[in-house]
Amino acid sequence: MKHDISRLLQKKKKNIIEDWMNMQLADAGLREDLMSNDELREQSAELLDALLKALTSENLSDFNTEGFNTVYEILSGISISRARQGFSPRETGIFVFSLKDAILKSLIVELSNDQEALVETLIVMNKLLDNLGIVTFETYIKGREEVILRQSDEISEISTPVIRVWDGILALPIIGTLDSARTQVVMESLLQNIVDTGSTIAILDISGVPAVDSLVAQHIIKTVAATRLMGAECIISGIRPEIAQTVVHLGIDLSSIVTKASLANALKYAFAMLKLDVKRIQKDK
Repeated sequence: MKHDISRLLQKKKKNIIEDWMNMQLADAGLREDLMSNDELREQSAELLDALLKALTSENLSDFNTEGFNTVYEILSGISISRARQGFSPRETGIFVFSLKDAILKSLIVELSNDQEALVETLIVMNKLLDNLGIVTFETYIKGREEVILRQSDEISEISTPVIRVWDGILALPIIGTLDSARTQVVMESLLQNIVDTGSTIAILDISGVPAVDSLVAQHIIKTVAATRLMGAECIISGIRPEIAQTVVHLGIDLSSIVTKASLANALKYAFAMLKLDVKRIQKDK
């Protein structure tokens, strides 16, 4: 290549960062609520510095050399951070592609008198900057997956609270659909609470489960079996008429499990098992 692109871009560094910042600030979707302009400039300058330092005449067309490792690390960190902060894919993409526009703009100005060198340089730089775009989206997706996984775990924990309703009695209201992963969370939480509290009765309330199919029923049966292995009796409450019909149609045998229509009925049954008599006391006026 006739021209030293690395040196040329170093010379135009100030223009590139200003053009890049102007393009980002001019975007209608700029998220000033997630990142200040000063933070954006600092982030942009860090990536541009690393990119210009990494560029040499030897590695300009080879993106897999060690020279670009720092660039990829910085870009990956920015992408994952933006995913966690709540930036959209479009907003994250604009960050790197506006850098591409700023760099190509400077190259066009500098090489306007040498069309052959300009075309050759634009082809090479387009490939390099498009590769940065691919890295951006790959790491952004990874960051979003981490956020979604963490949120799913948090929701699972929140939606499966084990409540100590009485000495020796635990209640676990289940809300939403049961799958294998969630069943495991339910089992672990319930069994650990049985150990911690020494409870002998556990009530699984499924009034918040929208539908029961054979898979959900199997998960419930497994939870009941695990509870019994810990020496506690399990009662299932919240059996609505439509759920009862579904269970019968599917031929699922729940005859060995105590079932009640409501949590109140299950609690009353549990009191009877523990030989407790709860009475309403009329206070004297």
